Amino acid sequence: MKVNAYAALAAKSKLEPYSYDLGDLPTDQVDIKVHYCGICHSDMSMINNEWRSSNYPLIPGHEIVGEVVAVGSSVTHLTAGDKVGVGWFAQSCMTCQSCMEGSHHLCSQRETTISRHGGFADHVRSHAAWATPLPADIDMSKAGPLLCGGITVFNPIMIAGVKPTDKVGVIGIGGLGHLALKFLKYWGCEVTAFSSSPEKRESILEMGATKVVDSKSKEELKAIKGQLNFIINTTNVTLDWSTYLRALAPQGKFFTVGMVMEPMAIPAGSLIGGEKMVGGSPVGSPALTRTMLEFCVRHGIYPEVEEFPMDQVNEAIDHLKEGKARYRVVLKM
Repeated sequence: MKVNAYAALAAKSKLEPYSYDLGDLPTDQVDIKVHYCGICHSDMSMINNEWRSSNYPLIPGHEIVGEVVAVGSSVTHLTAGDKVGVGWFAQSCMTCQSCMEGSHHLCSQRETTISRHGGFADHVRSHAAWATPLPADIDMSKAGPLLCGGITVFNPIMIAGVKPTDKVGVIGIGGLGHLALKFLKYWGCEVTAFSSSPEKRESILEMGATKVVDSKSKEELKAIKGQLNFIINTTNVTLDWSTYLRALAPQGKFFTVGMVMEPMAIPAGSLIGGEKMVGGSPVGSPALTRTMLEFCVRHGIYPEVEEFPMDQVNEAIDHLKEGKARYRVVLKM
């Protein structure tokens, strides 16, 4: 099958039309016609080779929703016409300890969707286990970002065992943070949003925050000391980690899902005295992704999106790069 896509031919380059042939369909894979694909900051990091792992030509796109058009001979749970989603990963070995325990996203041999050629294209290929069936009544035009941004913040909520009675915090109300707000609101939590953008205050409250703390204000940060059972950081910049750890209640948990490139300076004493924990997580397993999508449909949880046609992909990337997106950008094929 010939695929028509948009690719970066070199680091930091604009995307250009690019075609390639998928080749024969392996027995355990599926081919998917792309309907929508979200744009994530990780796509820009890959385009720019910020993580020193990109190979060119590189076709970005890992927040994909579409329709199965072909299935391998050993695939039994999907058929042509099924609506599915594909996120950051599109392959895992299926036999290692992590895969056998259901943590496919921790497989040491996992492959990203982008390394296989991503969803800024009319078709994409995925291992069948990573093509997540979509709930029948999901809004496909808004579902793409849930496959990466959504599961990225949903997974720590599950890992940390967040309870409806908990008081929680979200640092950074952007593409990831606004989804964390919505999840935690419907989890039943009291949600504190940490934001440095006062102009977002009203929209942050509308999306589910109980209150907003100005992250630039030492007084407001000090006032919340010892109150939160769980904090999730969605930013990718170095923060005053001690301040946020002091905001945790005893036995509180701090998770970062933002790819902070500098080492995090965390004083051991800030953890030991209150039995506090610091952790991180990637996306989530295929099973948890399916659970998350069902939770989203049950409560009407969707990202706030701005839609661009696929042939305006460079304009859409610039829109995101300039910080204008409110709050996720989706490409329509």
